[in-house]
Amino acid sequence: MTVYLPDGKALEVPEGATAKDIAEGIGPGLAKAAVGALVNGEVYDLMKPLPPGATLRILTEKDPEYQLLFRHTLAHVLAQAVKEFFGEKGYDPESVRLGVGPVIEKGFYYDIDAPEPLSDEDLPQIEERMREILRRDLPLRRYVLPREAALARYQGKDPYKTELILDLPETEEISFYQQGDDTYGFTDLCRGPHVPSTGRIPPHFKLTHVAGAYWRGDERRPMLQRVYGVAFRTAEELREYLWQLEEAKRRDHRRLGRELELFLIDPVVGKGLVLWLPKGNVIREELIAFMREEQVRRGYQLVTTPHIGGLELYETSGHYPYYAESQFPPIRFTEGEEAYLLKPMNCPHHIRIYAYKKRSYRELPLRLAEFGTVYRYEKAGELLGLTRVRGFTQDDAHIFCTPEEVKGEFLGVLDLVLKVFATLGLKDFRARIGTRDPGSQKYVGDEAKWALAERQIEEAALEAGLHYTLEEGDAAFYGPKLDFVVKDALGREWQLGTIQVDYNLPERFGLTYVGKDGEEHRPVMLHRAPFGSLERFIGILIEHFAGDFPLWLSPVQAVVVPVSEKQEDYALEVAGKLKEAGLRAEADTRPERMQARIRDAELQKVPYVLVVGEKEKAEGTVSVRRRHKGNLGAMPLATFLEGALKEYRERRLEPVFG
Repeated sequence: MTVYLPDGKALEVPEGATAKDIAEGIGPGLAKAAVGALVNGEVYDLMKPLPPGATLRILTEKDPEYQLLFRHTLAHVLAQAVKEFFGEKGYDPESVRLGVGPVIEKGFYYDIDAPEPLSDEDLPQIEERMREILRRDLPLRRYVLPREAALARYQGKDPYKTELILDLPETEEISFYQQGDDTYGFTDLCRGPHVPSTGRIPPHFKLTHVAGAYWRGDERRPMLQRVYGVAFRTAEELREYLWQLEEAKRRDHRRLGRELELFLIDPVVGKGLVLWLPKGNVIREELIAFMREEQVRRGYQLVTTPHIGGLELYETSGHYPYYAESQFPPIRFTEGEEAYLLKPMNCPHHIRIYAYKKRSYRELPLRLAEFGTVYRYEKAGELLGLTRVRGFTQDDAHIFCTPEEVKGEFLGVLDLVLKVFATLGLKDFRARIGTRDPGSQKYVGDEAKWALAERQIEEAALEAGLHYTLEEGDAAFYGPKLDFVVKDALGREWQLGTIQVDYNLPERFGLTYVGKDGEEHRPVMLHRAPFGSLERFIGILIEHFAGDFPLWLSPVQAVVVPVSEKQEDYALEVAGKLKEAGLRAEADTRPERMQARIRDAELQKVPYVLVVGEKEKAEGTVSVRRRHKGNLGAMPLATFLEGALKEYRERRLEPVFG
């Protein structure tokens, strides 16, 4: 058969030749350096036979694809190490049954059904055994078995591998990879690809934790133990990642939420339902006030809608039954056969507000905004602090406009989103346009209108100077969208802010407006939510700022600390003046040492601590300490008040003082 090199050179090779054969034919140096190949754009290992007519490029450890190869082999090394670990404990290694072990971002995992539970304390011992397997430099061998032989290998012994084989198409090749020999090695059902031997894996990896995982993600199936690991080319990359991991733990919004008394998720109230504590509610209300000001300034009209709606409303919109699995079940009443749904979306309610009277083109664009609470029934295993909940409030708005106004309105929303990011210091972001997958049946509406909506989004993004990627299949069922993906202080990416162009819901609800020609026309709908979910947004902000919020978001902006009891009256007077001026201030007059009270304010991440002694009391001054800036010295109270109010009202990220 013929295969082709990247320069177009054709090679005649025997049928069944591998990338290893090609590398050896080119020269011993390349054969020694080779770790895999890129075959028609797909990563192959050196052992897999090449298809006729393939174009291939030999991969070495310098190529980015090398990471995929060694991370996948590390998953097999982990499985082998776990079997040996339990073998040493006196168990039959075959009693360790294996699910799947794929490559994931930064590393790998393996789902394991072991004779006794694994814990995080076992990981160092398993990790050391993995390093020993790397030092053994076990060669990997690939082979194929007929379906009957493959099933015979696992039936009655391993239900997971048996099920995987039974689910494969009859025509699909069933391949196995063996590292080492039959006595001291390990064999696994696998498509590949892998490095040639365990010695070709860099030793810069670490097992991070053990978690529960339902077999094939189905909560009705057995619970397995998922062992996670990370792996990198260099020790420096591993150190950087582990630092980020520790920093992420320090910033974890669930931990900070408890320590700073921001929010509570009470199992008695319900999983995934957030109780905002007074301090957390300050952050929430400040964000709402900021968005409300911006919206009113930009011509939005604020509305309020119920937490439930008639089931028919969501059947018309298409949210029910399209998203039936992620919604709370309908509430049904036998009297009158009424049925209601906890509101999963705000848009149908806003549509009914638009439709309550005849509209003219002179009223458009009509921008309706609401901080509307919606409900989704997320699976219990997917709930995560504030970032994945069952009840959340969106800064939702819907713009009803003429087709000619779409681009201008879209640009206006882009400007609002960018203002939000700039105000919060979220400078590193990218845009992603979600388009329809033509082969999918989940989308509704006319193809021509879909194409028009997608074109209008791209034109607006280009005009705004946004760099974007196209993500086919990522559109909402009723229209294409533009999402913003933001990097936080640790470089983690979060999807924040979405804008959708919708020609379909106005059609489904029969919305119209009277145009200049006196005829009825169909409006276009823009859906937008710069914050998205307030809960998720605040969770991300807690981690981004590590709880060190800028002054305008800080639940307590200043604490006044008297040096002794003699200055308590002055401390209370100062705190009172700060409150009257509009700052969130407290006087800490507890019978603790002054340094302990200052330290407590630091632990609560209060931006300003004002220390007052006899000198300050006599002169009407305050000694100012700014978090992360230290002692700034004494200044008149009026001077501090003027600067702090300026910092607060202008929503500055950087302090005025220090």
